[in-house]
Amino acid sequence: MRASIAATCVALLTIAIGSGASVAAAATSTASGASGTTGALKLPAPTGAFQVGVVNLHLIDRSRPERWDPPKPYRELMVSVVYPARDAQRYPLAHQMTPGVAAGFNTVAGPGNYGVPPNTADWSAALTHEHEGAPVAGGRRPVVLYSPGAVDVRSWGTDLVDQLASEGYVVVTVDPTYEAAAVEFPGDRVIDSNILTWYQQAQQDGTMPQFLRALEESRVGDTEFVLGQLAALAAGHNPDAEQQPLPAGLSGAIDLRRVGMFGQSAGGFTALEAMYQDPRIAAGIDMDGTLEYTQNPDGTYLSPVAQHGLNRPFLLLGSAGPDGSNHVTEPSWAALWRHSTGWHQDVTLPGTRHGSYTDAEALIPQLADKLPADTVTTDIGCANPALTIATERALISAFFHRWL
Repeated sequence: MRASIAATCVALLTIAIGSGASVAAAATSTASGASGTTGALKLPAPTGAFQVGVVNLHLIDRSRPERWDPPKPYRELMVSVVYPARDAQRYPLAHQMTPGVAAGFNTVAGPGNYGVPPNTADWSAALTHEHEGAPVAGGRRPVVLYSPGAVDVRSWGTDLVDQLASEGYVVVTVDPTYEAAAVEFPGDRVIDSNILTWYQQAQQDGTMPQFLRALEESRVGDTEFVLGQLAALAAGHNPDAEQQPLPAGLSGAIDLRRVGMFGQSAGGFTALEAMYQDPRIAAGIDMDGTLEYTQNPDGTYLSPVAQHGLNRPFLLLGSAGPDGSNHVTEPSWAALWRHSTGWHQDVTLPGTRHGSYTDAEALIPQLADKLPADTVTTDIGCANPALTIATERALISAFFHRWL
């Protein structure tokens, strides 16, 4: 019975998005260079008024030794700055993942996470709607940071990031090095995740809460460092370690008086915890991420943001599955709700699952004929993907439009 329900759900998902096509790909022509991607996974086109540009930056924080690869005396990050662009058609489209990142994600996407067997998908073939190095559209722009889920890569939220950029935001995505499945640095140097080793050690030692706290503290430290680097960039300095050329107009577009942050799962936790720690972040969104240092949230290991609340606006976006979150069923969300004085709202999208707030919502249905039906429904539920994506975009955009 369960298998037949899952099969029916997958059939409905396939009908909803069109066989073998991404959400809106059949209806939207991307004359900007995507014509050569027949058979490749496709992301839906953003609907904002602006074209989208991107530049990747290599940043080095020499004030922090590397917690996850001692005795390395500094921490290094890769970030993508995604922004409203002009004259972008003259610049190449960026791939969602480089070959090095795709190789790492190929392993992480397997059993235990998204259930996609290795080599089922060519993750490196998918193109974004971001044009590499295109000049920035004029005007000062609000800044939104994006943090991915545990072991996910920073480009696994590309749909929502590109949508915000197309609506006039400068969006900065940050990979948590050594935690993300893979991070590719200049010179084709790839740092794969080693966090499973630390995780297994914490399980053996009974120190899981301390380990998860250290992970979040590292991510929050990354966020604070990146904000400092953006301030340098806005002041006209190039913070990239290799000093690669920056897109024309980027420094003048960054308005750090208006900063928001959002993320999925551990990235949602990061967004609100960083917001609690750093007053520069004016508004935040947590997409289905517990705010507790445990794998089985019960209110025992609450984070500071859950214990003390926020005095600035935040939005909780929960999934509807058996492990779904809302401020009644999720203890850390309930604590945050009780202790917060700023504007806050809690929205659950019917029929969704944890992966619905990532690019899985657009890409997993395209692999439905290669996956067990239960895998698809476990990843993204049974809601219409096009409607889910449109709703997520609308909610996130409306929130940041109001508060930034």
